[in-house]
Amino acid sequence: MATVDVQQIKLRFGIIGNNLLLNREIEKALLIAPVDLSVLIIGESGVGKEVFPQIIHQNSMRKHGAYIAVNCGAIPEGTIDSELFGHEKGSFTGALADRKGYFEVADKGTIFLDEVGELPMATQARLLRVLEYGEFIKVGSSKVQKTDVRIVAATNVDLLKAIRNGRFREDLYYRLNTVPINIPALRERREDIHLLFRKFSSDFAEKYRVPAIHLANEAKEVLVKYRWPGNIRELKNITERMSIFEQEREIPAERLKTYLSTPDMEQLPAVIPLHSDSKSFANEREILYQILLDMRRDISELKRLVPELLNNSANIQPAAESKDTNLYSFRNSYQPIVQENEEPGQYQYADEVAEEEKEEEKAPETEKVLSLEEVEREMIKKSLERHGGKRRNAALELKISERTLYRKIKEYGLE
Repeated sequence: MATVDVQQIKLRFGIIGNNLLLNREIEKALLIAPVDLSVLIIGESGVGKEVFPQIIHQNSMRKHGAYIAVNCGAIPEGTIDSELFGHEKGSFTGALADRKGYFEVADKGTIFLDEVGELPMATQARLLRVLEYGEFIKVGSSKVQKTDVRIVAATNVDLLKAIRNGRFREDLYYRLNTVPINIPALRERREDIHLLFRKFSSDFAEKYRVPAIHLANEAKEVLVKYRWPGNIRELKNITERMSIFEQEREIPAERLKTYLSTPDMEQLPAVIPLHSDSKSFANEREILYQILLDMRRDISELKRLVPELLNNSANIQPAAESKDTNLYSFRNSYQPIVQENEEPGQYQYADEVAEEEKEEEKAPETEKVLSLEEVEREMIKKSLERHGGKRRNAALELKISERTLYRKIKEYGLE
């Protein structure tokens, strides 16, 4: 592939940089574009993977057909089959009419499956059938339909590791990975970092009608040496923030550092270090369990403290006789303590609470796991009630994905 073709592609699709690794992958995309093969684009988040499916489509025989980009990680597990393959009227609650899926709409065209590693296993089996036989079945139908679609997939996760963990089909991986394209991370393209910065600075100067920012010499060195875990997306965001907030248009090194992630930031609870001996979480379920476990410990600590406070209060004596003397008789008066998961009107006294605490300390660990699941079920139930059954709002409140919430609703019978 001639160099001039690569430069033309860069201008057409807005690709900035002269890195040899990047140029090689662009050449590869141009070479395989006319050949009707599935392609797997591999690269970290923020490197610009979404540009390459467009390059492949626009330089293929399918360029006059439909091009549809699908973010597999943004579609709930319960509806993704319907989105991709369509459904028949009445096939499930809310299916008021027949619906065409993306594979039917994109016939003779190209589908870009972003975050393909997030697909559920059942959907992966359906996708494999499309790749192998060019056919699919709508949800709620028994009729086999044909489709002629080229699939370009992308992922920022290690699919081989996902295969070992039973989260991705090995046969699907090899069908998708007919031609792999590996997009280099920004730290592997250090000669392009300042070029990208200047382009973003110019764009935001025009957008916000301000003079373009530029870097002092030492700041340029800081910019190039920084690791850029968020890649081009992070560089663009930082350039935009500096364009808005900085009064001086020349950015010194010390000022630039305030916009970059530092090692100290890795100690924040919301930031998980890339390499750490601390516990990491593989998915939303583990995070939620950890939150619930922490809540249970707090509740147990409060239970332990309440009897002590009541005992101390019982020893308080009034300074003089009063009609309110009975207010100090905490131990013998009716002082209910509402326990976790109790119905209104059910009470326990402090000595009963103390006995329960002793029993909990003796209880085996398996009982605590079961009670943890009950707490999780109750939290999900109450969140759904608060939001009138709107799962999206409940998922945002619980800080889990809609797909995870949908699975838990089915698991706990809360439908």
